[in-house]
Amino acid sequence: MIGAAWSASDTYLSLTVLVLLVLSGFFALAETSLVRMNKSRARSLQEQHRRGARALALLTETPQKFLNPLLLLVLICQLVSATMVGVLTDRLFGAAGLFIGIVGEVVVIFVFFEAIPKNYAVQHPDNAALITAPVVSTLLKFWPIKWLSWLLLGVAQGVIRLLGLEGQTQKMTESEVLAMADVAQEDKAIESSERNFIHSVIEFGDTIVREVMVPRIDMVDIGDTATVREALDLAVATGRSRIPVLGEGVDDVVGIVNLRHLAGLYADGRGSALVRDHMGEPRFVPETKRVASLLSEVRKGKSHLFIVIDEYGGTAGLVTLEDVLEELVGEITDESDPKIDEEQQNPDAGLTLSGRLNIDDANEEYELSLPKDGWDTVGGLVLDLAGGVPEVGDVVSTPDYHLTVLRMEGRRVEEVLVERVVEQS
Repeated sequence: MIGAAWSASDTYLSLTVLVLLVLSGFFALAETSLVRMNKSRARSLQEQHRRGARALALLTETPQKFLNPLLLLVLICQLVSATMVGVLTDRLFGAAGLFIGIVGEVVVIFVFFEAIPKNYAVQHPDNAALITAPVVSTLLKFWPIKWLSWLLLGVAQGVIRLLGLEGQTQKMTESEVLAMADVAQEDKAIESSERNFIHSVIEFGDTIVREVMVPRIDMVDIGDTATVREALDLAVATGRSRIPVLGEGVDDVVGIVNLRHLAGLYADGRGSALVRDHMGEPRFVPETKRVASLLSEVRKGKSHLFIVIDEYGGTAGLVTLEDVLEELVGEITDESDPKIDEEQQNPDAGLTLSGRLNIDDANEEYELSLPKDGWDTVGGLVLDLAGGVPEVGDVVSTPDYHLTVLRMEGRRVEEVLVERVVEQS
């Protein structure tokens, strides 16, 4: 029948369709906002005592528990409303009503109950998630929804396994955390210094002692036959608070003396006593030990200085608590450290770098891309590129940089000028 009169049942049917469409829009809003929410953000909102954050935090712990019921509810609302619209338009407009109902519902559902809710959820994820989480959490307690979604999910997973389409659960990697820190800094959500600290903490776990130690050639040490007065004078002159004590040579570290203890002995009139009688036990670590593990040892023990040994048992250098902490917080300077002229450190005009500077630190601090292949320091890189011991004024190159030797000390590269390669047009 075409043009049938509107009845009370049509009113009830229309109201039912409207309620179902509103519910489908709400569930679409919930689906998008909750899927986009992660555990760390949900916990942050909970710490801010936002309304609905507790339910949100619980939902993000196990996303699969809310996702499938929500998909099921959206599907039920849209299918049932579509069927009711078809019945209503067919009764009112006859055969043409089917076409009118399909076109009208596609437009209405897409614009008002799909596009608008989901775009709002994308643009306001926190508000949308906080609004919908308590309702979704309550709905999941109704056993018909829970059991029906689990049943259908079980069927779906069975089909996936049957077709061999199972995949592994994706876990957040270190590179993703670093990328998140970079994006947060670009969006001005965190400061540049905070971004650098996050990078340092992540990379801290992969750093080994050899990369942060003071090499044996730079060690300040004293023989075990020296007096307390001589050791105290050396500590004051070099700005060291702890000094290794050597027996027969640099590979025979027999103890550690402490500036404070030496000063106490000297004040008591025992400046002529031998350091061998007043030294502490040395602590040794392999050069391949992780810095994070070393920090744990420092926290458990009382020693702040460790002798680093190589694979043959010889002394490779020493490492202090300050060296370890600098990997986290950057360079720590005091009044005994030489001052650096920051105006000379211009990457575009050329950088004057210490040959002892770690390549990773140089790349991070000055935004360089010096290659690292078997060498830890800038001087080591120059030696590798030169194929031997260079002389002052020698220039070696990488694809991106020219490195000029400015100063040598014996066979060691002490100072290097780093200049970018200028492409000629």
